[in-house]
Amino acid sequence: MAIAWVMTVYTLNFNYLSYMSIKNSENFKIKKKMKLSVKTFPLVTIQLPIYNERYVAGRLIQAICSMDFPKDRMEIQVLDDSDDETADIVETLVADYKKLGFNITAYHRLNRSGYKAGALKEGLKFAKGEFIAIFDADFIPASDFLRKALGYFDDSRIGLVQGRWGHLNEMYSILTKAQAVSLDFHFFIEQKAKSLTHLFMNFNGTAGVWRTLCIKDAGGWHTSTLVEDLDLSFRAQMKGWKCIFDEDLVVNAELPVQMNAAKRQQFRWAKGSIQVAKKLLIILLSHRKLPIDTKIQIFIQLTKHIINPLFLIQFLIFPILLLVNYQIYDTAWAPAIGIVIYLLLGPATYLFMIRKIWRENWRTKALHYLFMIFYATGISINNSVAIFDAMLGRSNEFLRTPKFGIMEKHQDWSGNKYALPFTKTTLLEMFFGAYGCMTIAISLLSGNPIFVPLIALQTIGFIYVAYLSIVQSRNNKNNAGLYLGPSSKYSIQDVRANDPLA
Repeated sequence: MAIAWVMTVYTLNFNYLSYMSIKNSENFKIKKKMKLSVKTFPLVTIQLPIYNERYVAGRLIQAICSMDFPKDRMEIQVLDDSDDETADIVETLVADYKKLGFNITAYHRLNRSGYKAGALKEGLKFAKGEFIAIFDADFIPASDFLRKALGYFDDSRIGLVQGRWGHLNEMYSILTKAQAVSLDFHFFIEQKAKSLTHLFMNFNGTAGVWRTLCIKDAGGWHTSTLVEDLDLSFRAQMKGWKCIFDEDLVVNAELPVQMNAAKRQQFRWAKGSIQVAKKLLIILLSHRKLPIDTKIQIFIQLTKHIINPLFLIQFLIFPILLLVNYQIYDTAWAPAIGIVIYLLLGPATYLFMIRKIWRENWRTKALHYLFMIFYATGISINNSVAIFDAMLGRSNEFLRTPKFGIMEKHQDWSGNKYALPFTKTTLLEMFFGAYGCMTIAISLLSGNPIFVPLIALQTIGFIYVAYLSIVQSRNNKNNAGLYLGPSSKYSIQDVRANDPLA
């Protein structure tokens, strides 16, 4: 019951943020009356952190060089830590675009010290721009992104403008649909609720523009956590800088199509948030100038991933209680009331927000929300391992999320070089899937069939994630993909030939 109450608090916070996002819509309407287009063109440094991205590096560089912004006001830094053929692709493209008059430079480090944060930190030493725009390798900014984003910086208090992540390949599979709706909830509800208020919002690591002075004033990029974006944005807001999120400033990105890649990304986010909590939470909670509701939201955001191990503990305990005939509820009708309350606080609120956000398309998104439940349940084991890693202080390499350049449903990635094998975590997912089947049987045999639908949903999630983790594991028979070799000439024309969006 204690676990249930803790999880209920985190669920109620989603309801609170949903209310705040609706309330905050008026602020966004007022904001949209501003002329969000720059009249003068400040120098902008565009940082592109890359590590082994042979399938998407060319696509990214082409998108940046296609921006509707004066060439002489863009300083493009390709921060390439690659140790494969990506380095050759980048070197050739940078040389080609230099000939076309672009101020573009490739910085190739001999080691990955600090990983992405280390690369950004190194690039900042040479950056001349008044503003820093950052794009990960799997993102494709629209040509007018800089013009729109820079309009906000007329307000000298603004330190960060964060764009919303769009999805290039949302309809590719059940997995991409689940990830898309999960990210959309984060942006449409969490980021929107916190933007333009005194609540802290976070930089999402990409698709955003920083004021260079803000980065330096906050202490620059730190390499002590796996989520340098969350770390910096909280330190900046402690210093009094404002962060803005614009839901209409959309930057399309490629969602992971392989379960093992998606799990790696979630692992990094979950572990990193706990690392930031260990580093900053006491400082933030003891900050005298922060309102109490801001502190509550900071605590919840930095600790929200603890619901993963709590959920697993609850999942393990429940059938044991049924077996020993433990009286979980005082009355026979109490379980039904409990489930109704759960549905009202959780799924009902999600469905209400889906209807409000997507309107005509809400039924499709509601189905994707069901996929998200399976996905979120299944990766709770992966995320729990990340939590324990962070709590125990174990150091991990910053493992990037592989991208395969997948944008069309018919494209196959299974033989691509960066495909990942499944890990030992998958064995735990298989165990929990089998344990869930046993729990369903115990529920039926003990005369508690009311719990079966909920347990079945969770069990399907474990089985689904374990199944995809195994069947989508790396296939070494075929290393198909774009590989031109270190001596090959990779030109702008090659990018356009291999990119359906070009």
